[in-house]
Amino acid sequence: MNLVDWVTDLMHTAGAPGAALAIALENLFPPLPSEVFLPLAGFTAAQGKMSLLDAVLWTTFGSVVGALLLYWAGSALGRDRVRRIAARVPLVRVSDVDRTEAWFQRNGHRAVFFGRMIPVFRSLVSIPAGVERMRLVPFVAYTAAGSLMWNTALILAGYLLGDNWHLVERYVGVVSKVVLGLAVAAAAVFAGTRLAKKRATTRL
Repeated sequence: MNLVDWVTDLMHTAGAPGAALAIALENLFPPLPSEVFLPLAGFTAAQGKMSLLDAVLWTTFGSVVGALLLYWAGSALGRDRVRRIAARVPLVRVSDVDRTEAWFQRNGHRAVFFGRMIPVFRSLVSIPAGVERMRLVPFVAYTAAGSLMWNTALILAGYLLGDNWHLVERYVGVVSKVVLGLAVAAAAVFAGTRLAKKRATTRL
């Protein structure tokens, strides 16, 4: 049984709570595709297996639960441990971690809200939020708001497309690849710049 069949059976058997479980797992394991699960939930709602409102509310609940688990993982890891790990990682300086922390403190709310609408990052953003001990109530509120917008858009698309719900994954998948490509390019530029500076310092 493939992943889509498993999620389909889960939603048919458990209804909206099954959709919530699928989305909670997607938050914990970013490679699982919300751009498949959410349109599928919309299609399942169109078949009468759950109401459209239940699909939106339960998947948003699942998103918040998954995000909270990652938040608590980041919180348990803690700032000092992250700084110690950063000190041992090539091309990363503790000062970089400190600057990232300062940036997140200035933009944490916006990062959590808009991050919920960016594939892959939508899951990972919960970890620095936990590390930085972002206040729990705002974290849950911004996570829920961002997740509600993302989930509603993809569920509605699946609901309206009916048997063609899988087309959503195709187009959202293109966006995902662009976002990931930009992230990889940015990481490559960062690493190249850091190596060049290190070599220049060594020559001096």
